[in-house]
Amino acid sequence: MTILGGDSVCKSPNIMRRVVGDGLFLLALIAMVSVDIAWAQPAGGSGLSAGPAADPADVATIDAIVKAYYEVVSGPAGALPDVQRDLSLHHRDAWVAIAGSNDDGKPVVSVMTLLEFYGENAPREEAFWEWETDRVVSRSGNMVHVWSAYAAAREPGGEPFDTGTNSITLFHDGSRWYIMGWMFDRDAD
Repeated sequence: MTILGGDSVCKSPNIMRRVVGDGLFLLALIAMVSVDIAWAQPAGGSGLSAGPAADPADVATIDAIVKAYYEVVSGPAGALPDVQRDLSLHHRDAWVAIAGSNDDGKPVVSVMTLLEFYGENAPREEAFWEWETDRVVSRSGNMVHVWSAYAAAREPGGEPFDTGTNSITLFHDGSRWYIMGWMFDRDAD
């Protein structure tokens, strides 16, 4: 597990202990064990990934997994994102990258696991509905790259308050599709 903080990356539990203190270190350790437990359920396919069992309809096609990718983050105010379903779409080693700019306008990127992206998974303060508006797919064997343009609104199909493009990497193991990682640039137009 990689823990990001500011411009530094911490890969050592000993350094983490010094940074966050003994009490928080214990909570972080419990969280890491919980992540391993969440991923311990058997998965179908070649055994490349063990994670929460996916609905076969969510991972059967590129269309299906991209549709599910947007559904898991969408919902009304007060509701939680569907983290277990989202975990089932992603490979165990999947990454999330969010690009943007620092206070000086310099491009930066933050790379994390899916569970780090969700953090404490608090209920949404505002309704959030995101859907795909366009797609470009490039495939080589069992690898696929998807440029997925999206819109986001406060109600399904509502007036978008945000648009952008997600860069999604997929892998097919012979039985199902996995999201290997995804990235977006919060500063892009």
